[in-house]
Amino acid sequence: MIGKILRGKRVEGLIRYLYGPGRLGEHHDPRIVAGFDEPDELEPPMRADGSRDFRRLDGLLSQPLALLGERNYRKPVWHLALRAAPEDPILDDHQWAEIAKEMMARTGLAADGDDDAVRWIAVRHGEDHIHVVATLSRIDGVRPDVWNDGYRVRDACRAIERRWGLRSTAPADRTAARRPKRAEAEKAARSGREEPVRVTLWRQVAAAAAGARTEADFFAALEAEGVLVRKRYSTRFAHQVTGYAVALPDDLASSGQPVWFGGGKLAGDLTLPKLRLRWGADGAARPLGGRHVSERTALAVLRTAVRRAADSVRTTDNFVHALEEQGLLVRCRFSRLEPDQVTGYAVALPSVEELVWYAGGHLGAAYTLPRLQQRWNASGGDIGRPEDELTAEERQAFYDDAARAAAYATAEIRRYMAINPYAAEDACWAASDALRVAAKVTGNTDLLQAADVYDRAARAPYGSVPRPSSAGGALRAAAGLLRLGGVQNRTTVSILLLVSRLISLLETVAEIRRLQQRQAQADAARLANRHLVRARIAAGGHRGSQAAEPARPSQAQLAMAAFPNPWAPMSNGPAAGPASNTPNPGRGPRRSR
Repeated sequence: MIGKILRGKRVEGLIRYLYGPGRLGEHHDPRIVAGFDEPDELEPPMRADGSRDFRRLDGLLSQPLALLGERNYRKPVWHLALRAAPEDPILDDHQWAEIAKEMMARTGLAADGDDDAVRWIAVRHGEDHIHVVATLSRIDGVRPDVWNDGYRVRDACRAIERRWGLRSTAPADRTAARRPKRAEAEKAARSGREEPVRVTLWRQVAAAAAGARTEADFFAALEAEGVLVRKRYSTRFAHQVTGYAVALPDDLASSGQPVWFGGGKLAGDLTLPKLRLRWGADGAARPLGGRHVSERTALAVLRTAVRRAADSVRTTDNFVHALEEQGLLVRCRFSRLEPDQVTGYAVALPSVEELVWYAGGHLGAAYTLPRLQQRWNASGGDIGRPEDELTAEERQAFYDDAARAAAYATAEIRRYMAINPYAAEDACWAASDALRVAAKVTGNTDLLQAADVYDRAARAPYGSVPRPSSAGGALRAAAGLLRLGGVQNRTTVSILLLVSRLISLLETVAEIRRLQQRQAQADAARLANRHLVRARIAAGGHRGSQAAEPARPSQAQLAMAAFPNPWAPMSNGPAAGPASNTPNPGRGPRRSR
């Protein structure tokens, strides 16, 4: 059973709507089935012309509001729509009356035996739902408390389901995305849109957040997609951004201005504070290093970052700063004759393990500092081609490393099954990032649907932010690699391998959500997995494909989780050059522990 709360200012208009034909003629035989008095005493009488006389009912419901005067709520009319599932049995008037009374008692608005409670009625004009209307003023002149009434209604709905044997629904754990309002859906239909603007913006913001590694990267990705961005600044610190709102250029209000949606109005985990926790509380870029990144991928990532930095600056100091803004570690080599003069540099991907440093010359002849300085002094120009573009082998390496990271995260989640199922929250959350970016770069509609459906399975209950984990870091690194890798041929083995790893990942997430007794999230993960299976088939794979991992029963998964040394991908092999605790930035890649 689903309950939706609405608030209004005038009870008279609401009553006339409930007794009317409805917007689409859907109201039939409207009648009061329960209320603060006997239904027969509250039922509006019929006039000689066949119309209803609502004056007495209007007065009975509005009288308590006069006791509060200026202490009234701005919208004192409390309206609750209760609807049963299509497969539920048809309830009679007596059963709906019992449900309405239990709902009012559990919300605290009209407890049993409370003669001074608010005045209310329950109107039924359809087989599968009723409308409960109350005015928020008690007879004793006390204003009732409706704070968090939505959560009390949700708990009451679940209790009613158990009592009457109705279809079970999910608890109010704040994992569901915000649904578009009816007015938004009608506006989308009038303007010829396939979906409400809120849904479009939610998908674009979620994709930008999944692929971004910094706050600046996030806003740049939104603007590149044509989304209008409005930042909110602190009232105490002029340059401190505390929030944001987004809009589509062609979605205008009656005033002619864009209709803005804050991040929190799209989804609970898209507020700026929670996005910052996802990227890193210290503001640093999310690292792409670690055991899941091969040397070939690391070189391609570094080469791309250096090229972007070099194209955006004209001095050595700004070049180093631009590299650091992209989240790279930078070491400068200084002249022996002039200590303040920088003669070279080396860069490395941040990693919790060992760092591998690459000098500019190791990235390519055009990336040495003298060559960059010559280009800056010669009024600019892009770095020579084809080194500035990813090769097919490098792009394939990005996808392969992303699949390796997804496999590692799957193994970690399976290990959590036996140790602590609740320790996998960060990995479940980060899996959404990998799905979002995979859908974005491949353009596959099945992957897009999988990312949309999986959204609920990803969130931790009650809006909490999970503690970072190695599995979550691996999946976010996979999302970053896919974004850098860009569009790949949809029928390649790399795509099949990645989708197969994601299928195994979502199967594991569904199982751990079931162990956590979160059925709605488990169902979301299973449904998303079905879309992934269709994506694999459409890409040329099948259940017997060599790229696919064989399905394992739950017993096998638990056995893998119980194994003391879960599988993890092999770490990078040693790079060229001798090991040293103080690497020379001018001599190719070296490792520092």
